[in-house]
Formats: sequence, structure tokens, C-alpha cells
Amino acid sequence: MALFKIADTSLDIIREFPFKLEKDIQNLTENNLAKIFNLEFIKSEFALNNFRIDSLAYDTASDSFVIIEYKRDKNYSVIDQGYAYLSLMLNNKADFILEYNENREKTLKRKEVDWSQSKVIFISPSFTNYQQQAINFKDLPIELWEIKRYSNHTVNYNQIKTSGAHESVKTISGKDEATKIVNKEIKVYTEDEHKQIADPEILELYESFKSSILNFDGVEIKPKKKYIAFVSGSNITDFHIQRKSLKIWINLTKGNLDDPKNIKRDVSNIGHWGNGDYEIQINNDDDLEYIISLIKQSYQINKQ
Repeated sequence: MALFKIADTSLDIIREFPFKLEKDIQNLTENNLAKIFNLEFIKSEFALNNFRIDSLAYDTASDSFVIIEYKRDKNYSVIDQGYAYLSLMLNNKADFILEYNENREKTLKRKEVDWSQSKVIFISPSFTNYQQQAINFKDLPIELWEIKRYSNHTVNYNQIKTSGAHESVKTISGKDEATKIVNKEIKVYTEDEHKQIADPEILELYESFKSSILNFDGVEIKPKKKYIAFVSGSNITDFHIQRKSLKIWINLTKGNLDDPKNIKRDVSNIGHWGNGDYEIQINNDDDLEYIISLIKQSYQINKQ
């Protein structure tokens, strides 16, 4: 769809301004990783065992490494290349941790990393239909992001979504060693897996919250290992579905949530899974609308 700039009562078309070099995409992304993906930048051109990773990053929300590759050439397999990089990482965990420790201020220990949530991100001005169809699995640890630059000095990163994928990549992937290693250790979590434990009334309660939150503009669901995240740029709220209740975390720092009913719990000084300093646990819809108003406070601050 064409983009236009409003000039009084007329519209001026905004044309795409393509990247000439793959390196230009890389530099722009690496300099803004926190803003675009909420990731920590670790290393550019990380070389290991005859491989060269374009950008190595770390996801503090899931405690996992993220490998980023930039492509202008369309003649490559995202599955084969993605699995090769993930296998490289899983076979050389100490090297990745060492690289983190040499480039960041804090020290990372092996047990602190959740290797099961590692993933590869490919960024390109465009992907072929074949490449887009190749990622149509519910549990593939590979993401495709299209980047477009425009003549008005704006840029857009857009994730290519799978179209209601239900099939597991494990059912069709090959038997080579790299594939076996990755499929054994890396796990992509789904919303359905979180919902399996709950009683019917709790599932109904979760769906009511989900429907209300997704009415906020630009919010999407990102299932994690321990919770289901609702994200718009940053995490807004996180849900942990239990058999008899829902545990909700609101992503605001202590002192920034207006809660006249005082139903939240301050978890700023204790360990907890979700993002933010406030936790709520419920088992009925008595305060549903009120809790949505609390979540909306987080949305107003954290939305992209």
C-alpha cells in the first residue's frame, strides 16, 4: 500500500528509498537494537568455527541469545542457515558466554542462560514466497523481518507472521546432526501449551482479558517459557495461567501504578517471572474491568 505525506489538502507520495548495501541495514539495526527488538547488542561480525554471525544479541526478558543475519540476496534457505547457526551456538556455549562477558559490563554464567529460547532473526528488504512459506510452523525458532526505508527519512521493521501454523517443524525436519541438536534443546512455546493446565472457568477468564487487551492498538501476544506476554514495543503485561487462577504482572516500576483499590502486590524486591514490579492474582472476573484499567496505564507508558 502506498504511503503519502499530507501537504495542505494534497497528498504527496512517499517513495521507498532502498538500501544499497547489506552493511547499511546492519549498522542501522545494531545501533538501535534496544529500540527495535528490546535486545542487548553484544558483537558485530562474531566469528567462530568458520562461521561469521552478523550480529550477536542477548534477550534479557528470556535470558537467551539471539543471532541476527541481514540479507539482500534472496537465494538462500532460512531454515538451513538458521539451524546451522543455532547448532553452532549449542555446540559452543562457552564461547558465546565469553563473548557476552567481554562486551558487557556484567558477568553471565552458563546456568543463567535459557538456551531453549534461543532464536535466529533474518532481516531483509524482502523475502521470497518460498522463504515466507518455509517458516510456517508453530515452533520454529526463526523469525523473518522485512525492513523498508523511505524518502522522508523513516524506516519500518515488519515481522512476517506465520499464517495460523499448526504443524511442528519436528515432523518434517531432516535427520542431519544440526537439526537433531537444535530440535532436542530449543523449544518455541505456544499459547495453547500455557492454556492446557487451566480449568475451563480460568480459560474463559483468560480469554476475556485477552480480548480486552488486544483491543489496545498494536498489541500482540508472545508466549514465553513461564508466561504469555502482551507486547507493544515493550511488554505491557504478562499472564501465567494456573489451574485455579491467573497470575498477572503489570510492567511498571514501583511507584508508577495508580491502584486505588490496592489489589496489586509489590514484587519489586522478590523474584518473579513476569516484567514489572506489580503482581495480581485472581480467580474470577469481579475486578476484570478495573484490572484492565491498570494494564492500560502500562500500555500508555510502554507502547511503541
